[in-house]
Amino acid sequence: MFCYLFYYTGRQTFGFAIPGIEKEFGLDKQTVGWISTAMLWAYACGQMINGNLGDKFGGRRMMCLGAVVSFVLNWITSFGVGFKSLFTAWGLNGLAQSMGFAPGSRLVSNWFSARERGRAFGLYILAAGLSSVLSYITSLLVLDVLHLNWRWIFRLPVFLMLLGGLIVWQVARDRPSAAGFADLKDESDDGKETANAATETAWQRYAVALQNGRLLLAGLAIGFQNTVRYGLLIWVPVYFLGKDFKDASLGKWISIALPVGMALGAVTSGWISDRFCNSRRSGVIASFMVLAAVAAMGMYLLPPGHLLGLPVLFLAGFFAYGPQSAFWAFAPDLLGRARAGTAVGVMNFFAYAMAGLGEPFIGWMIQHNPFAAAPAAENVALVFPVVAVAALCSAALALLIRR
Repeated sequence: MFCYLFYYTGRQTFGFAIPGIEKEFGLDKQTVGWISTAMLWAYACGQMINGNLGDKFGGRRMMCLGAVVSFVLNWITSFGVGFKSLFTAWGLNGLAQSMGFAPGSRLVSNWFSARERGRAFGLYILAAGLSSVLSYITSLLVLDVLHLNWRWIFRLPVFLMLLGGLIVWQVARDRPSAAGFADLKDESDDGKETANAATETAWQRYAVALQNGRLLLAGLAIGFQNTVRYGLLIWVPVYFLGKDFKDASLGKWISIALPVGMALGAVTSGWISDRFCNSRRSGVIASFMVLAAVAAMGMYLLPPGHLLGLPVLFLAGFFAYGPQSAFWAFAPDLLGRARAGTAVGVMNFFAYAMAGLGEPFIGWMIQHNPFAAAPAAENVALVFPVVAVAALCSAALALLIRR
C-alpha cells in the first residue's frame, strides 16, 4: 500500500501538463490524446507480461524495479522537444509502470484468504486512489504554488514514487513463509486446491487464464470501467484548467474532489462485496457503474462553476473507481492465488488497451465537437457523456459474470 500510494505520481500527472504541452508545441487535443494512449497501451502490454513475471519472481522485486525505472523515464519525458520524443518516453514509462500493480496484487493475494480478499484489495486500491489524490495535489503545487512550467510535473512528484519503491524492497515480503508464518492454501473459484499451479510454466498460466470465459468477460467489463476512469483523470484537469493554468481560477482545485471520491469508492466496494454479498462481485460492480453514469451526466448538465459541481464530481469519482477492488478480487477468485499475478495482468491488459482507445477519441470529440459554437474549455465537457456511455457498457457486462 505504501509503495502504491506514490506510484501514480509517475503516470497520472499528464493531464496537468496538457495545457503547457499544447501551448509550447502547438499540438491539438487529439494529438496529445495519442501521447496518453502510448502510455496506456504500453502499460496494457506490460501488464500481460509483468503479471506473469510477478508470479515467477515475486511482487516485491517487480514493484521496486518499476518505481526506479519509471522515475528515470519521467525525467526523460520532462526533456521532450515535441510529439515524437514525448510519445516515445511516455510510452516506455507505461512499461515501467506496469511492473507495479499486477505483481503487487500477487503479493496481496498471498497474504489473505478468499473471504478477506475483497477488503484486502479494497485497501490496496484505496492506496491507489490516494495516489491519484497525491498526483493531483503535487501537480497543482508545481503549477500554482511553485509557479514552475509543465516539465517540472514530471520531475518533482516522482521522488515520492522512488521512496515508495525503496521502502517496499526493505519492508515487504512476498509470502507469509518468508516472514516465518505458514503459507495459505491456494484455492480456485470451484473450491479445489490448485496444488500444481505453483509449478506451472508461464505459458501454462497464460493458457489457463485465456481459456477462462468469466475472466475474459471481466476483462471487457473493466476495460469500459477504465475508459471511464482515465477519461475523467486525464480530461477533468483540462476542463478546470482551461487553455492555460496561469489563467485558471481557484476552481481548478475542485478537480481534487475526483480522486478523493475514487479513493473512498475503491475501499467501499470491496468491503460491500465481502460483507453483504458473500464475496459475489458482479452486482456491486454494475450498481456502481450505473451510478457513475448518472453522476457524469450530472457534471455535464451543470454549468461550469456551479456549487453542486464539487459533490457531483466527488460522486463521479466514487462510483467510477469504486468497482476496481471488486474487479481485482475476481482474479484470484477465478484462477487461484498462485495464478493471481497472471490473472490480474490479463484483466489489466484489457483495462488499459480499451482506456487507450478512449483517450484520442475523447480528444477528437473535444476538438471537432459539432454541437458547440463555443470555446474549447466548454467543449471539454463532452468527456462526461462519453464516459457515461462507457460506464453503462461496463455495468451491462458485469451482470453477465457469475461466480
